[in-house]
Amino acid sequence: MATDELSSKLSRRLQIEEGAEDPVAVDVPEHENGSEEKPSTANADSELGAKLLRRGELNEGQGEPSQPSMKVFNPYTEFKEFSRKQIKDMEKMFKMYDAGKDNYIDLMELKLMMEKLGAPQTHIGLKNMIKEVDEDLDNKLSFREFLLIFRKAAAGELSEDSGLCVLARLSEIDVSTEGVKGAKTFFEAKVQAINESNRFEAEIRQEQEAKKKQAEEQKQRRAAFKELQSAFK
Repeated sequence: MATDELSSKLSRRLQIEEGAEDPVAVDVPEHENGSEEKPSTANADSELGAKLLRRGELNEGQGEPSQPSMKVFNPYTEFKEFSRKQIKDMEKMFKMYDAGKDNYIDLMELKLMMEKLGAPQTHIGLKNMIKEVDEDLDNKLSFREFLLIFRKAAAGELSEDSGLCVLARLSEIDVSTEGVKGAKTFFEAKVQAINESNRFEAEIRQEQEAKKKQAEEQKQRRAAFKELQSAFK
């Protein structure tokens, strides 16, 4: 059988490769009709040669054995800005609209979601919503990409007229461990935090300007005193 012969060849070549046997020259008779070897045998030999070459590279320390990716998505470690309760609430919402139960929200499911939230979108609007967070370009939302919506919302990276911004605002998910309800309130809190930061920076600038002014006044007083001293000499 061709399979047994191929297996025998592979075993012998591996033994030679590992130094278990010495190669022996063998006279191979030419085909009587001068025709080439059958394509199936040629393909098998080509595949065998590639495997042996790869085996030799690994034995010599060239390259690394390929292994399937074992990376598992963990929302609690990747999205540390959210609490467990927040992620649970987002997961609950995601599963609610995952009608196909395939762990994705496709275009039609997103359409239904936005209609249920009271903010229906056009077909193009829905496609743009998916496109904005569709990192793997499969035209649907995974749970990780769904979480990206709320990450972008929390970071203020969504425009107010964006469909994703509307989704985040209407989701009524608790987006703050301090109990802020709804994305709208969250945005207001973020604006307030920015204003407080700006006020802090303004106070620092005022202090620096006051110190600069005080130093200038001291310099002027010293100059006036020196001028007065020179007048009495």
